[in-house]
Amino acid sequence: MAAPSDLAFDPWDPAFVADPYPAYAQLRERGRVRYFEPTDQWLVAHHADVSALLRDRRLGRTYLHRFSHEEFGRTPPPPEHEPFHTLNDHGMLDLEPPDHTRIRRLVSKAFTPRTVDRLRPYVRELADDLVAGLVAAGGGDLLRDVAEPLPVAVIAEMLGIPESDRAPLRPWSADICGMYELNPSEEAAAKAVRASVEFSDYLRDLIAERRKNPGDDLISGLIAAHDEDDRLTEQEMIATCVLLLNAGHEATVNSTVNGWWALFRHPDQLAALRADHSLVPTAVEELLRYDTPLQLFERWVLDEIEIDGQVIPRGAEIAMLFGSANHDPAVFADPSRLDLARRDNPHISFSAGIHYCIGAPLARIELAASMTSLLERAPTLRLAAEPVRKPNFVIRGLEGLAVELG
Repeated sequence: MAAPSDLAFDPWDPAFVADPYPAYAQLRERGRVRYFEPTDQWLVAHHADVSALLRDRRLGRTYLHRFSHEEFGRTPPPPEHEPFHTLNDHGMLDLEPPDHTRIRRLVSKAFTPRTVDRLRPYVRELADDLVAGLVAAGGGDLLRDVAEPLPVAVIAEMLGIPESDRAPLRPWSADICGMYELNPSEEAAAKAVRASVEFSDYLRDLIAERRKNPGDDLISGLIAAHDEDDRLTEQEMIATCVLLLNAGHEATVNSTVNGWWALFRHPDQLAALRADHSLVPTAVEELLRYDTPLQLFERWVLDEIEIDGQVIPRGAEIAMLFGSANHDPAVFADPSRLDLARRDNPHISFSAGIHYCIGAPLARIELAASMTSLLERAPTLRLAAEPVRKPNFVIRGLEGLAVELG
C-alpha cells in the first residue's frame, strides 16, 4: 500500500516510520486538511486545528450512540473480530456522553491530584529498585529492565492485580494495541482477538474474586459504587480495567525509551540535564513533544464540518496527527530542536477535550521518577547498540534500548 505520489506521508514505509517529521512539515505546507485514500481518512496536521477538533463535539470517538453502521455508511466489523470490539467499544476512550461521562466520573476518583500524589513515594522507590538492578548488571535493556516494569507495576497495583499474575499483561496489551494501527493485518486482528478473550476472561475471574473478597484497590472500588448513576456493568468494568492497563503504561513505556534515545542523540542536552536535575520537569514535557508516543488519533465526523473551505461530510473519519501538531512552527519555536529547558510547550501528547488522558498526572510522575533515578544512580549511562524501531506508526516506540555504564 503506497501513499499518493505527491505525498511523503506513508505509514507503511520503514523510512517514514523512522522519521515522520519531514513528511509532516510537507503536509502542513500543503494546507490544513488532506484526504488520504489508502486509509479513507482526512489528515489534519496543524496544531491549532488538531487542538480545536479534539474539543469539537461534532466529532466523536464512536458513532454508535447516534447511528447504526448502515446509517453511518460504514461496514460493520467482521464477526470474528467481535471479542476485540466488545472489549474496546465499552471502554471510556471509545464512548461518548452520557456513557463516557458516567464511567469517567467514577474512574477519575482514583486519579485525583491528591490520590496520584500519594503514589509518588511508591513510584520513586520502584524506579530506584529497577535502576539499581540495571546498575548492578552493568547495563541491559532499558525498555525491559526499567521502562516497562515500572508503569505496569504501578497500574496493576492500583487495580489490585496480584504480582504473580502480571507477566501476561504487557503481551496482551501489545497484541490489543496492534489493532490501533492503520489498516491492521488479519494476523494482527487475530492476535488482538485472542488477547481480548484471554484478558477479559482473566479480569472476569478477578472481579468475581473481588466481589467476594474486596480489597483497597480500584477494582473493589468500582464494584462498591452504589450510585445507580455511576454503577458499571461487568463488561464496562472489564473494558475500563483493560483501558487503564493499556493506556496506563503504553505511552509511558514508549516515552521513556523514545526520550532516552533522543537524549543519547543530543549529548549537549543530556549533559545539561546531568548537570542540572531541576530540568527534569521541563525535560519530560519536551521529550513527550519531541518524539510523540501516540502519533495519530482518530475521530468520526458525526455532523458535517468545514476546514479551510473543505467540507468533510458526516460519516468521514479524521486522523489528527499529534506528532505533526507537536512540531508545528506556528506554535513551537524551532520545533525540530530538542530543548529540555523549553517553557512554552503546549504539546498535545495527552490529547485534549473530554478524552484528555485521565492518567496524565501519573504518567508525568512515572517519567520524572525513572529519569531522576537514572540520572542519580547511573550518571555514566550510555548507548550500547543502535536501537531498532518498532514497525508501528500510530504507537511509536522501540524494540528495545541497550545501554551500559560508561
